[in-house]
Amino acid sequence: MHRLIQMTKTVNTSTIMPTCKILKLTFILPVLFGAIVPSCNDTPKKQTDASAVAKNDSVKVFILKSVKVEKQTVLPGELFPYEQVDIRAKVPGYIRQIKVDIGSVVKKGQPLVVIDAPEVESRLDEAGSKMDAARAKYEASKDMYDRVLIASKSDGVIAPTELQRAKNQMLADSAEYIAATFSSKSSKQIGNYLVIVAPFNGVVTERNVHEGAYVGTPNERPILVVQNNSTLRLRVAVPEALTAVQLKDNKIRFSTKANPDQLFEASLTRQAPNINTDTRSEVWEFEIKNDKNKLTPGSFADVRLDVSRNQPSFLVPYSAVVTTLEKKFVIRVSHDTTQWVDILPGLNLSDKTEVFGKLNEGDSIVVKSSEELKSGTHVIPTK
Repeated sequence: MHRLIQMTKTVNTSTIMPTCKILKLTFILPVLFGAIVPSCNDTPKKQTDASAVAKNDSVKVFILKSVKVEKQTVLPGELFPYEQVDIRAKVPGYIRQIKVDIGSVVKKGQPLVVIDAPEVESRLDEAGSKMDAARAKYEASKDMYDRVLIASKSDGVIAPTELQRAKNQMLADSAEYIAATFSSKSSKQIGNYLVIVAPFNGVVTERNVHEGAYVGTPNERPILVVQNNSTLRLRVAVPEALTAVQLKDNKIRFSTKANPDQLFEASLTRQAPNINTDTRSEVWEFEIKNDKNKLTPGSFADVRLDVSRNQPSFLVPYSAVVTTLEKKFVIRVSHDTTQWVDILPGLNLSDKTEVFGKLNEGDSIVVKSSEELKSGTHVIPTK
């Protein structure tokens, strides 16, 4: 512009040009300059808008197909003994003898602990003596009743009241003898508690007291712990999403930290028909033969489960699922128009996820979905 003003001044002073022509030239140059600059800026903007429209109008889709979903998953598990019992004293007393120690293999009925309780033995002797006295008294009253009964058969020898009195005495002594017998049996049963025997075949895994210790008090530690480890239980907390699947061959394979290079096999034997509200899982229990004692109760295991659905379902890429605070959905393209279809997630695979919803085989689903692609938008589906 400064150059234009100088040009105008030069023209006005050095040439003989009509005033109207100078004014016309001064007006035309700025107009042409202003028109040229916007025209340069408008060209890229129009091209960008056109390419954006073309990009948004075409979306990549895939054809939905039903397949049988199979998955291998690894879950943590824990090994438990098939049977375990804490050996405790039924009656208070002192340990006279402990016949086993940690690692001892025991048989069912084998004596493990002998308890010394003199007062119990005294009560046992007392109960036995009372039973003997009651029996003798009963036998005497019964003999008297038999004699009176025989004599009463002769007229005028025994009065009816005497016969009835003898009979009542016999019945009373009989009841007393029966009560003494039950008391003696109860005392003998308590006496049997002084010798604690093994409840099943197993091995001693814990010992907490020594000979001479006083036992039989509440809240004390068990004297011994006996486990049956010939068969082990493997418990696995299965997530709620997997509780309705089918386990291949009803078996699993697992490894432990003690044997990381060896795979063991176990069969499903029990399922807890209940979902734990804290962990949202169901307990599955497997049984393993442990004759060679390669496995130890209390060990953690990495359990491999091969699971599958009983009937075909739909798999979609993770990018096809849109997750919002309110719902999960996929975008279906029908007649070149988008539709949001609510879904429920199922099993997760490496690159795809199982979905359930109002979907049909052959539907066109958008590969990369987002909330920005609104339902009812006209698009051009491409594969």
